Amino acid sequence: MSKALKKDATYADLCAVPEDFVAEILAGELYATPRPGVRHVRVASTLGMLLGGPYQLGVNGPGGWLILDEPELHFRKDVVVPDIAGWRRERMTEDSDAAYLTIAPDWLCEVLSPATEKIDRGKKLKIYARESVSYVWLLSPIARTLEVWRRDKRKWRLAGTHVSGERVRAEPFSAVELALDDLWPR
Repeated sequence: MSKALKKDATYADLCAVPEDFVAEILAGELYATPRPGVRHVRVASTLGMLLGGPYQLGVNGPGGWLILDEPELHFRKDVVVPDIAGWRRERMTEDSDAAYLTIAPDWLCEVLSPATEKIDRGKKLKIYARESVSYVWLLSPIARTLEVWRRDKRKWRLAGTHVSGERVRAEPFSAVELALDDLWPR
């Protein structure tokens, strides 16, 4: 499990973290977790591929989205790095060479691991609600589940829990059916 390394952290503190860690500032505290393992990365990468064709490129789907892996997001004093995030194209106005974005995504996904699950479900969900992210998916490669969370005002409501073996049409990507078993290593 990850714990805060420093209170009242600055971006300079974050940049000083070795590159083999994912560093974030959550509620003013610096967190650093080792880069995710292959299972974690494989699940996130596969989900990005499954959504990218229909939603980013419009191949057999509606298009209209920008989907990015591990974007660095700056929200007030918080710096978060979700596993995947997506913006409806009409809302994404940032197009620069900056290393981070300041526009909150419409959707994001956190792939849960024992080291990050408490932070993902706690501090990060609070930040995402405050910043008006509409949907959060929590994927567990260990339990082989997908939780779909929808923001209702400033609170999260569970829209659905899906398990291995299911084919799902999950908000906000319900136009295309996903086979959850495609996400898990075989």
